[in-house]
Amino acid sequence: MSLDERSRPHRPLPGPAEVRPVVPRDRAVVPRDRAVDGLRALALLAVPTGHWLAGGFVRDADSSLHNSSPLSAFAPLAPVTWVLQMLGIFFLVGGYASVLSFRRAAERGASPGDWLRGRLARLLRPAVGVTAVWAVIAAVLYAAGVPVTTLHTAATLVVQPLWFVGVYAVATALTPYCMAASRRLGGWAAAPLAAVIAVMDFLRYGPYADSVPYWVTLISLVPGWLFGYQLGLSWGEKRLGRRGARLLLVGGAALFAVLLLVFHYPTSMVGVPGQDRTNSHPPSLLVIALAAAQSGAAILLRDRITALLRRPALWAPVTAVNRSAMTVLCWHQTAMLAIAVPASFLGTTVPGLTTAPDFAAWMATRLPWLPLFAVTLLLIARVARRLEMPWTGVSRGQRVCAGVLAVGFAAFALRLTLV
Repeated sequence: MSLDERSRPHRPLPGPAEVRPVVPRDRAVVPRDRAVDGLRALALLAVPTGHWLAGGFVRDADSSLHNSSPLSAFAPLAPVTWVLQMLGIFFLVGGYASVLSFRRAAERGASPGDWLRGRLARLLRPAVGVTAVWAVIAAVLYAAGVPVTTLHTAATLVVQPLWFVGVYAVATALTPYCMAASRRLGGWAAAPLAAVIAVMDFLRYGPYADSVPYWVTLISLVPGWLFGYQLGLSWGEKRLGRRGARLLLVGGAALFAVLLLVFHYPTSMVGVPGQDRTNSHPPSLLVIALAAAQSGAAILLRDRITALLRRPALWAPVTAVNRSAMTVLCWHQTAMLAIAVPASFLGTTVPGLTTAPDFAAWMATRLPWLPLFAVTLLLIARVARRLEMPWTGVSRGQRVCAGVLAVGFAAFALRLTLV
């Protein structure tokens, strides 16, 4: 039965001009939450922007490329990462959307397991796709004479954003338990997660830091990013309102300032080569403070964002970005590499692209490359977006082959990262 038939059962039969396609109940169109979609698009676009600005290349004499960062040589650039580190917002809206999706699935009679399998498939398809394709690309580039160092650099960059997929998958699997915590504790359900991070930071940086194995610090990985997701679930459950949002904004900002000024946490929100402390891998209490402040601001600004996005000129790009969210996440490093790798064979360094980012003026030469990276990503997305769709028509053997290629390439990249 169509939506129109269910909502207006006694309406006379429509004429030919009024006939509309029937929408199955389990695929009914749900009105979009413009503020949530806008926040997701903003947080998503911050990922490639941050990587394109804070990730540079250095060209060696043999035309090979290796990573470098302007943050190592230009410390005043670090506060920019406070704006571009928006993963707290991404997890916030992810948790909010999961509540709505979980409820709709329950109304359709779907089990939690069915809902989880559908969500995980949407996450894993693009991640498997990009790594499988890159396994082939790497072999072709090696045969074409691209230096092994460049291939190492490319593999590391391609796999780098995919940690998000694993953490988000775990958060998604924990959704029913997080919803239960929200119903019991309300907006305070995220507080125990912050407490875990505080304890782990004490172990990492306190008086016993030398005796704590590195693997223990990895305990922070899931609760650190689950913090924003839990806030989003509480928001979606209507257990976190404007009063709680004000507390998050003020408390998060105050904690952020104290951690920087009193406890001397690293200023950059991302890892900086040469520094022995990092805020993001695994997330520190500074990440929690920033996520709290950003989440509070987002909730308070929801109505204004919704009103702003009623303008078609702003809403159109938001919908386009959300339709290709995983494609942007998985392929934005490839877009940068598609420009930098050919440039490494020009016989000289290219300002802002293959020159060492060791001076403030490098940023001025870097900015003009961003539109070209964006256009390249757009062209790649026109093809790669198919990997986000259900793999209908793909045989079991082809799926197994893609999985083997993906695992092989990921293992290759991770081995290089750990060496």
